[in-house]
Amino acid sequence: MDRHPDFPHVPERLSGLVDLAYNLWWSWHPEARVLFKHLSSPLWKECIHNPVRLLRRLPPEVFAAAAADPDYLHRYDIIMHRFRRYMTAPNGWFQEAYGTGPGLTIAYFSAEYGLHHSLPFYAGGLGFLAGDHLKECSDLHVPVVAVGFMYSEGYLHQHLSADGYQENITERLDREAAPITRVTGEDGEPLVVRVPLMDPPIAAYVWRVDVGRVPLYLLDTDHPENPPACRAISSRLYSGDRELRLQQEIVLGIGGRRMLAALGVEFAAVHLNEGHSAFALLELLRERIEAGVPYEEAVREVRGTSIFTTHTPVPAGFDVFSDELMERAFGRYRDALGLSREQFLALGRHPDAPGAGFNMAMLALRLCGHANAVSERHGAVSRELFAALWPEVPAEQVPLGAITNGVHLPTWLNPRMASLYDRHFFGTSPNWLEEHDVEAIWALVDGIPDAELWQLHLGLKTKLLNRLRERRRRAFATGAEDPAKFVAEGVLMDPSVLTIGFARRFSTYKRADLVFSDPERLRRILTHPTRPVQLIFAGKAHPDDEEGKRILQRIYGFARRPEFEGRIAFMEDYGEQTAQYLVHGVDVWLNNPMPPLEASGTSGMKAAMNGVVNCSILDGWWLEGYNGRNGWAFGTDVPGGDRTGPDADAVYRLLEEVVAPLYYETGLDGVPGGWVRLMKESIRSCAPQFSARRMVKEYVDRYYPQLLACAATGYRSCTGAGVNEEFALVDEGV
Repeated sequence: MDRHPDFPHVPERLSGLVDLAYNLWWSWHPEARVLFKHLSSPLWKECIHNPVRLLRRLPPEVFAAAAADPDYLHRYDIIMHRFRRYMTAPNGWFQEAYGTGPGLTIAYFSAEYGLHHSLPFYAGGLGFLAGDHLKECSDLHVPVVAVGFMYSEGYLHQHLSADGYQENITERLDREAAPITRVTGEDGEPLVVRVPLMDPPIAAYVWRVDVGRVPLYLLDTDHPENPPACRAISSRLYSGDRELRLQQEIVLGIGGRRMLAALGVEFAAVHLNEGHSAFALLELLRERIEAGVPYEEAVREVRGTSIFTTHTPVPAGFDVFSDELMERAFGRYRDALGLSREQFLALGRHPDAPGAGFNMAMLALRLCGHANAVSERHGAVSRELFAALWPEVPAEQVPLGAITNGVHLPTWLNPRMASLYDRHFFGTSPNWLEEHDVEAIWALVDGIPDAELWQLHLGLKTKLLNRLRERRRRAFATGAEDPAKFVAEGVLMDPSVLTIGFARRFSTYKRADLVFSDPERLRRILTHPTRPVQLIFAGKAHPDDEEGKRILQRIYGFARRPEFEGRIAFMEDYGEQTAQYLVHGVDVWLNNPMPPLEASGTSGMKAAMNGVVNCSILDGWWLEGYNGRNGWAFGTDVPGGDRTGPDADAVYRLLEEVVAPLYYETGLDGVPGGWVRLMKESIRSCAPQFSARRMVKEYVDRYYPQLLACAATGYRSCTGAGVNEEFALVDEGV
């Protein structure tokens, strides 16, 4: 494999910069990013913190100067030593807990990965959950190999017209300027995987992203052998075209399995992050059947070594394909499984809706022996949702567990906050970052002086608001922007004012416009003479979601209205970098979805570890996170009905009677002591409990050993409920 393009202008003394740039380890180690930034701070900013693009654009004299600078070389040697030690350390938490040796690798499949904005292979929370999972597996030495798509057009860039309508902008990924490398075969030519089921078979290139110790392999159908329509299969996330969506999932699942085989990557078990890649299970089934394993035994083996994580709380969230599409795509493939048409289609039937089509979640549940939801509340919802697969079992006993999501703390914790924790934790817990899932460590937050924490937070808020102004300044310099947009996009925001952030995908159930239910009451809150409030919104609507676009446009319209005095802003083109500024810099993180439709949510977790206080509907992760002292909760636990009025009133009352008064209640030193206590409790209670470290350890302790043991014993010790061990296809007796 060609590790990276040639960089002849980088001197040998600094050649490690190239290796470092092509491993996303730098994305969660601030000291490594500083190494690149010091080469040219303006260009680092212009390259949007992408070290590969930076190295390609810097002239030779910059590297020559750095190679002659003793201070830079000293820093370089320290960082490269840390990086190489990290990459070569033979053992970590996983090996200490579960041993070493072959047969321990987990293949992790996901349709999207949120790793860094230089690799726009994500649409939202599902992708960032997958990206954080890989980073934490790397930190803990969990042996994982990941499979996904190389989306050349990413998801979408968002541009707002003068009236706030979302315009979807496509920007092709510059592969030569991204931390991604093409995989080559033994002949030195690009490795090509061919995916069956379509005529002719689809050819796919393979790309690799190094996420610390974890390799992520990505399929790319932009190959000259493919017809134009097939070249676009991997171009963009989540097509609304059903046939193209089916082709994507075939390439991801079946192609992903064949890609790992072509790479010679052996794995003992499979973890599906949502049902998009569930066809990988069919490929594993086909391999066993063609090797002579009886169907029932092959199903047992696949179930015993597979886990399915569902993130969806409503039936409409699962991909369903028509029988006609499935028959057209899998007609010959099902012959290799030895199944008739009805037997094959029965694998994806929902028992309560047998005529609805082929459901990918049903397929995943029937062929996975283990399954989990992503919060305790979502677990209860999912057990009801899938109860029909276990008709003899009470819904509360349906064998589907729950592992609440977590976020990768080194990625989402602001470096200044990390330095603050270093100073105050070091004496008692010098390894706090390595042990950040230990709850007792976080009691040390109480020892941080209130004024020190508060001043740091105000600095991060100022940085966020400066970011808003800088974006508008750059737009103004092009001469292409309407100056009337500037107020709506935050140039009048004041760092001394209580600032509330709301950043979500603009889907109807997220209710981004809830606080606008009574515009006049909201105006009074925002423009209060002594306790003003300001709101910052960010997020994208799906390209096909017109209702989501209308909600976004409505909010943008309010931001433009003079009676709100510039207290509302919309931050355009929400992405990973924008999210960093928001979760570090706002005072309050607002979340008000329609329960129980928030499977988990993770943005509030990122905010909490940085001292931002959550104000949220009791749904998803906040049902577990809220303790009465670390933020605010509103809404009832009764689903259904029109909750808009009561929920909006609850938010207004909290802002009027509790949140704003507490924020502005300062002592003689100018520090709001009550508010800072709330910040500390938010950090203390949420940072360890909702970390990806806790989450990954939970997956490993609860599921991975059973999967690996099943394979290690020749499938004799397979456990896991699946649908049931006596699963038989309806009316066919298979």
